[in-house]
Amino acid sequence: MNDTDTCCSSKCCSARAYDARKGRRLEYFTLAWNLAEGGIAVAAGIIANSIALIGFGADSLIECLSGGILLWRLQLHVDDERRERIALKLVGISFVLLAVYVAFDAVKTLILREEPHVSVIGIVLSCAALIVMPLLARAKRKVASTLESRSLEADSRQTDLCAYLSAILLGGLVLNALLGWWWADPIAGLIMVSIIAREGIKALRGEVCADCH
Repeated sequence: MNDTDTCCSSKCCSARAYDARKGRRLEYFTLAWNLAEGGIAVAAGIIANSIALIGFGADSLIECLSGGILLWRLQLHVDDERRERIALKLVGISFVLLAVYVAFDAVKTLILREEPHVSVIGIVLSCAALIVMPLLARAKRKVASTLESRSLEADSRQTDLCAYLSAILLGGLVLNALLGWWWADPIAGLIMVSIIAREGIKALRGEVCADCH
């Protein structure tokens, strides 16, 4: 190997190391955001008896697991295929677990007619997530493309999912607050289930959507 090849190889390794550090910083931010968002949402959901809000908070807390997995994945050996496969499956499992939980509570709420209270905190929180999550997902996809990391791409989809869930949550909370449609909250939860389950199955199969590439 000549000096030119050595220089190019060194620059490539340096660039990948920089992108890996950037990926870790994005995951640290995601962890901090989701811990705060999840804690607030779950607490507010329990107070308001809102399954959609609790489900949204649970999603945020499960995303903390996903973020932790990705930090583990990016910490060492960015080309480690074994870590890649394990991380992708664990991200998928986190989706499936959340889908089962939300489905159960949403159906129970509808059967028992457990009417939620108005949650101003939930409305404000969902609006904030609608702004932050798309920007964060875009940044993750950019780094994932550079590192060729399917697990980071899948995690960016989970961040996108948080934005979708925020919109669904906001709709349910607003309908309940303005029109008194108590059933809008569990219905919002059931709509979340179909989205979450689909993404979980994709991740477990090792699939990512076309717009992640």
